[in-house]
Amino acid sequence: MTTPFPFVAGQVLTAAQLNDIQNLPISDKTASYTLIAGDETKRTIMNNASATTITVNNSIFTVGDVIQVANKGAGTCTVTAGAGVTINTSGSLALAQYGGGYLLALSASTFTFFNLGGGVSYGTATGGSSSSITVSSINYTLLTFTSDSTLTVTKAGLFDVLLVGGGGGGGSISNAGYGMGGGGAGGVSIQTIYLSANATIDVGAGGAGYTSAATKANAGTGSQLGATSANLVAGGGGFGGFRGGNSEQGQGGDGASGGGVGAGNSFASATPGIAICATQGNAGGDSTSDTSGGAGGGFAAVGGAGTGTTGATGGAGFDVSAFISGSALLKAGGGGGGGTTAGGAGGSSVGGAGGASNAAGSNAAANTGSGGGGSGGNNTNGGNGGSGIIYVRFKV
Repeated sequence: MTTPFPFVAGQVLTAAQLNDIQNLPISDKTASYTLIAGDETKRTIMNNASATTITVNNSIFTVGDVIQVANKGAGTCTVTAGAGVTINTSGSLALAQYGGGYLLALSASTFTFFNLGGGVSYGTATGGSSSSITVSSINYTLLTFTSDSTLTVTKAGLFDVLLVGGGGGGGSISNAGYGMGGGGAGGVSIQTIYLSANATIDVGAGGAGYTSAATKANAGTGSQLGATSANLVAGGGGFGGFRGGNSEQGQGGDGASGGGVGAGNSFASATPGIAICATQGNAGGDSTSDTSGGAGGGFAAVGGAGTGTTGATGGAGFDVSAFISGSALLKAGGGGGGGTTAGGAGGSSVGGAGGASNAAGSNAAANTGSGGGGSGGNNTNGGNGGSGIIYVRFKV
């Protein structure tokens, strides 16, 4: 029999019900599911031949709640943390068929997952440039991809993936004395996925900077692992604001991180480019000066605003030390807009710097995901955005 749990005030239980106190109802699911209040009184069991998730959101459960989950389907079911939630485990959050465990709520937003068996282990693969790293005392093989390639899976399992999209190009203008917007950084995305077959690697290209009305600043291209849009993607950065005609009034381009605004009286209504995916980057910077362009946004910060006669500093990049032990900031800052006295610095000192008065914006280095610098005006070029990069690691 199934115990009528949770109990309500005044309820009278039979001896049989009391003897069966731990027999919780089974809640069968056939598609990805987000846990709700009351699931601590059930056993949530997934049954799907394809990959699914069971998501734990913030402020749903209270301290001491226990939520039981299991997977009886052929597809891997991954216990996933929602926004603001941390799930700690000594095992795996990915459950193979007939695997299961339980979540213990330590607070409304922090859980420990006790894997009771059936967890998916890390796989192995080849491709790109291979190296050995140690992160938090755990040994990994790291595969680095700087161009399009194939990830060759030699053993099915879990893989940690970090993708960086291509940065956006910097803007320019034909008029002297106007600093243009810096390009936005490419997006950064980190996920742990299950792979049982080879996967394509597409490293995003950096967007070209503005060189003429016929060759305007371009957005960067996204980086992708897998052949379809359902797979992992880090978007490209937005282009820097430029003047290419009456329809382009200094507007920063939207992207993973947005491009900065180009300066000038006629650009008063222009707005920075927005970050189209809030988890991958930030908006570009505005311009409060007739002469200084806004900077491109970076993963960790909004692009600086152009003020006075100095170009703004690009948004800060992403610290990858938790993914690649001992690494400095990932090169993913936006470029600064050009000013009439000095160009702005690239984000995290690695984005393309903005051009000084009537000077070209700097190009971002390849495989940095950085935005190109905006020019200082007068027919000088905007800097090119840096191409992206993809990292794949697995335990050894």
